[in-house]
Amino acid sequence: MTFQEFKNLVIAACQEAGIAEYELYYQAGSSVSVDTFQHAVNEFSSSTSGGVCFRCIVDGKMGYASTEALNAEQAKALVLKAADSAAVLEAEEQVFLGEGGQEYEPLNIEPYELPSTEALISKILEVQEKLYAADPAVIDGCQTEGLLEQSEIAICNSKGLDLSYRNQTSGLIVVGVVSDGKEMANDFQAKLGNLAKIDADALVKKAVEGAKVKLGGEPAPTGQYPVVFSPDAMSSLLQVYSSVFSSEAAQKGLSRLGDAEGQVIAAPIVTLVDDPFHPENPEPINFDAEGSPTHKKNIIEKGVLNTLLYNLKTAAVAGKKTTGNASKAGYDAAVGLRPFTMYLENGDLSEEELLAKAGNGVMITSLGGLHAGADPISGDFSLQSAGFMIRDGKKAEYVKSFTVAGNFYDLLKNIVGIADNCQLPMPFGMTTFGAPSVLVEGLSVAGK
Repeated sequence: MTFQEFKNLVIAACQEAGIAEYELYYQAGSSVSVDTFQHAVNEFSSSTSGGVCFRCIVDGKMGYASTEALNAEQAKALVLKAADSAAVLEAEEQVFLGEGGQEYEPLNIEPYELPSTEALISKILEVQEKLYAADPAVIDGCQTEGLLEQSEIAICNSKGLDLSYRNQTSGLIVVGVVSDGKEMANDFQAKLGNLAKIDADALVKKAVEGAKVKLGGEPAPTGQYPVVFSPDAMSSLLQVYSSVFSSEAAQKGLSRLGDAEGQVIAAPIVTLVDDPFHPENPEPINFDAEGSPTHKKNIIEKGVLNTLLYNLKTAAVAGKKTTGNASKAGYDAAVGLRPFTMYLENGDLSEEELLAKAGNGVMITSLGGLHAGADPISGDFSLQSAGFMIRDGKKAEYVKSFTVAGNFYDLLKNIVGIADNCQLPMPFGMTTFGAPSVLVEGLSVAGK
């Protein structure tokens, strides 16, 4: 049964049960992934998932029910189960359904056909051979993975919402492993988008070169000095601390930004953006999980916190409008919050100029222990790091096995330079994070 047919049955069941306020949320997807080991396919996986979540308001309380089966029997059962769940709720809280008749930005999704599984296998084996041929230092352990994904979302309710979204993406992941005879090192590179347009040669080159520079190296010297975070490293920090910009986290006391809107929280050169339509976002969408329109917004603008991210519930608590950032981790998950594409805007310096501004310090290119060593509530972090020393304004020797420590809230205020090389690495879950290289003062490095 199609979702449209199932939706009509659910609406009829609501009318029969006398339920006037309701919502039906549908999410489905499929994925194929293939990876290699040595010169052959190592693993193949194919999966499909999806279902519907029905919500209804009965006597001011929201009831929920969900199912993976789309048939006439489940359509009626879904409505009755949700009504029953609303009846037994004791908590008194405001409940919301999205309004129909809103305006949505048009999507500019370039349609393309996903390759067949056979073509995907052929592609990753070809790229794997390129990895082995890229450099004499390359050894066994290299890996190439290809993936294909399709997704579909639909939402309709009794207030006139009737929205749908479909998209597909493909991707390539390469892991280069090298050795100098004494030690091994690896580097990971990935790109999502139209597989036919992904520059596999560039990914291979970057992975192998990134692995080679990690051979050797000593810990950075202990001290407090300027730190340059590379785009990858700064994006990782944004990912870990993105929850501090959630109004839900703030209202629960899990962020220090609850009363900070309109206040200076960062250096004046800092602008932090959330853009559902960023050209490098593989899954642009013009409505959120509640059917509210999505839009580009400056969370921080020139150091000032313009807005936290809101859904209908948290916006009502704060007396504000939703920012269109409602999210669901799955069709049957509770409504939460997430950014779409969160990134720091480019500055006006080249990376070379940023390093020159740093003078003598350290450039961090990778961070480890992000979830164990970073506390989003306090903002404190102490993270395993690797990168390069900066000497006389230039990138010098590779350094590793040292720790960088500080506080994210303080870091935002102590950014003294931003390069013009913003990059968006692999998405984390449903959100893509990005940043240019950033120069920060006041951080502590513990090494040798």
